[in-house]
Amino acid sequence: MEVHKVVAPPHRSTAAKLKTRLKETFFPDDPLRQFRGQPNRTKLIRAAQYIFPILQWCPVYSFRLLKSDVVSGLTIASLAIPQGISYAKLANLPPIVGLYSSFVPPLVYAVLGSSRDLAVGPVSIASLILGSMLRQQVSPVDNPLLFLQLAFSSTFFAGLFQASLGILRLGFIIDFLSKATLIGFMAGAAIIVSLQQLKALLGITHFTKQMGVVPVLSSVFHHTNEWSWQTIVMGVCFLLFLLGTRHLSMKKPKLFWVSAGAPLLSVISSTLLVFVFRADRHGISVIGKLQEGLNPPSWNMLQFHGSHLGLVAKTGLITGIVSLTEGIAVGRTFAALKNYHVDGNKEMIAIGLMNVVGSATSCYVTTGAFSRSAVNNNAGCKTAVSNIVMSVTVMVTLLFLMPLFEYTPNVVLGAIIVTAVIGLIDLPAARHIWRIDKFDFLVMLCAFFGVIFLSVQQGLAIAVGLSLFKLLMQVARPKTVIMGNIPGTDVYRNLHHYKEAQRIPGVLVLSIESAVNFANSNYLTERTSRWIEECEEEEAQEKHSSLRFLILEMSAVSGVDTNGVSFFKELKKTTAKKNIELVFVNPLSEVMEKLQRADEEEEFMRPEFLFLTVAEAVASLSLKGPSLNNV
Repeated sequence: MEVHKVVAPPHRSTAAKLKTRLKETFFPDDPLRQFRGQPNRTKLIRAAQYIFPILQWCPVYSFRLLKSDVVSGLTIASLAIPQGISYAKLANLPPIVGLYSSFVPPLVYAVLGSSRDLAVGPVSIASLILGSMLRQQVSPVDNPLLFLQLAFSSTFFAGLFQASLGILRLGFIIDFLSKATLIGFMAGAAIIVSLQQLKALLGITHFTKQMGVVPVLSSVFHHTNEWSWQTIVMGVCFLLFLLGTRHLSMKKPKLFWVSAGAPLLSVISSTLLVFVFRADRHGISVIGKLQEGLNPPSWNMLQFHGSHLGLVAKTGLITGIVSLTEGIAVGRTFAALKNYHVDGNKEMIAIGLMNVVGSATSCYVTTGAFSRSAVNNNAGCKTAVSNIVMSVTVMVTLLFLMPLFEYTPNVVLGAIIVTAVIGLIDLPAARHIWRIDKFDFLVMLCAFFGVIFLSVQQGLAIAVGLSLFKLLMQVARPKTVIMGNIPGTDVYRNLHHYKEAQRIPGVLVLSIESAVNFANSNYLTERTSRWIEECEEEEAQEKHSSLRFLILEMSAVSGVDTNGVSFFKELKKTTAKKNIELVFVNPLSEVMEKLQRADEEEEFMRPEFLFLTVAEAVASLSLKGPSLNNV
C-alpha cells in the first residue's frame, strides 16, 4: 500500500488565525461579501437595503401583491384585536395596551424585519412571564400606575437586550434554549395560562396571585361560592365554538379564515348579547370603558433608577430571550416553507428596536406570534405590508370603535386565550423526542413540571441548566472507541458497532471523537490507560506478542489547548515506559501545529509515526514487527 506523507500546515500568523476565528464566530454568514468589487453607489444602496429590508422589495412592489397583503392583513387584524385585548389582561395590564401593542410594533417591523410572513404583536407566553414576574413585587390592583411603568421599562430592557444581541452578533446565545426545553416550557406555560383563565371562565372574584397548579386549583375549589352559572354557560359555549373552528381549520387548511375570524366574531356576538340582555347586571363581568385615541407617549414613564431597577432588568432579560426565540423560530419556519432566507441577526435587531420604540409609545413586549403568522401565511401574504394593513386596521379601531368593546365579557377573552395557547402543547413533537433522545425527553419533562409546579422562570432555568449539564458532560466525557479492521477492506470501524471488525494483534487503534482540552484531558488520560491495560491483558490471554503500537485516529479532534497538549506528551511518556510506540493518524491542522510547537525535541511528532489513514499506518508498521506481517 502506498503511504502518503503527512505535511505540516502552512504557517499563519496569530493575527490571521484570530481574524478567522472571530469571523467564524460572529460573522459566519459573511454579510460583507455582497459589497466586494462593487462601485460606491451600489455599496450605498446595498447598505441601505441591508439595514432597511423594506428597500429590497418596495421598488418592485405591485398591485397584485397589494391585493394579497390587504386580504391577509385584514384577516390577521380580526385575530389580533381580540388577542391583543386578551393578552394584555393576561399580563395584568389595561386592555387598551394590548391594542397599542398591535399598532406601533408592526409598523417598525415592516421597515426593519426580513420575514415576509411574521405577524407581530403581543403573545401569551411573554405576557404571562411579564405579568407574573412584576406582580411578585408590585400589585397591579393596588398600584396600577407603577405596574404599568414597570411593564414599559421591562419592555425597554427586553428590546435593548434583543437589539444588542443582533448588533454584537451574539445570536448564538439563544441557541442554548434547545428544542426539548422550548417544547416542555411552552406546554407547561400553556397549562398555566389556561388555568389562569378559570377566574374568567368561572366568574371568580377572589383569585390567587400565584401561578402554580396547586395554588390555582386550590383557589378555584375554595371559592365555589363565587362561581357564576351564567358565566360558566357563556364560557363553555364560546370555548366549544372556538375549539370547533380551530379543529375545522386544522382538518381543512383552506378554511383557515374560519378559525381566524372566530375570535372577533365571538367578541362581537358576546358583546351584543351582554348589551341586549344587560348580562353585566347578572354576574357576567365586562371589560368596561376603554380609552379612545392612538398610543400616548410613555418615555416619561420609563424607570432607570430606584428599588425596582433590578426587577425590570431581570424581567426584560427573560421575556426578551423567550419572545426573541419564539419570533425567530416562527420566522425561520415559514421562510423554510417558502424557500427564502431570514437573517437571524437582523431579526434580533428588528424585534429589539420595535420593543424599544414600543416602550416609548405605551406598548409592552411583542414578537412574532405563531398563530397570527400561520393565519398570515395561509391567507396568502406576500410581504410585510400585511403587518402595515393590520396596524392601520387597529388604528381605525383605536380611533373610532373603542366604545363598542365596553360590554365585551371577560369570559370570552378567557376562552380566546385558552384556544390560542392549546396549540402550544405539541404532543407529536414530545413523542418524537422520546424516540430519539431519552435525556432530551427528561429535559422537556423538567421544563414542563418546573413551570406548572414551581414558576415560569424556575422551570425555564431548570431545563436550561440540564441542557447545559448535558453539553458539559459531552465535552468532559468525550467518546473514545476501539477500532478494528473489516476483513477484506482497508476500512477501520468501531469494534462494538461492526461485529465483523477485527482487532489487529499488537496494535491498539483508538478514536477520540472530541476536542481535547482542560475539561476532558484527565478523563482521557485515565480512559486511555485503561484501554491499554485491557488490551495488554487480552494480548496475554490470547498468547499474542505484546502490544507494540498505540494508534490514535484524530480526525474528530477539532482542537487542543495547553492541557490537551500535556495529555499527548504524558501519553507519549506512558507508552514509552511500556515499549509502545505512539502513532498519530490524520491530525487536523490546528492540532498538528500546536503539537509540533510543543514537541521541541521531536519526541512524539516524528514523521515515521504520522499517517493519513489507519490502513496506511498499519501497513507501514507491519514492516516494523513480525506480529503485523499477516495483516
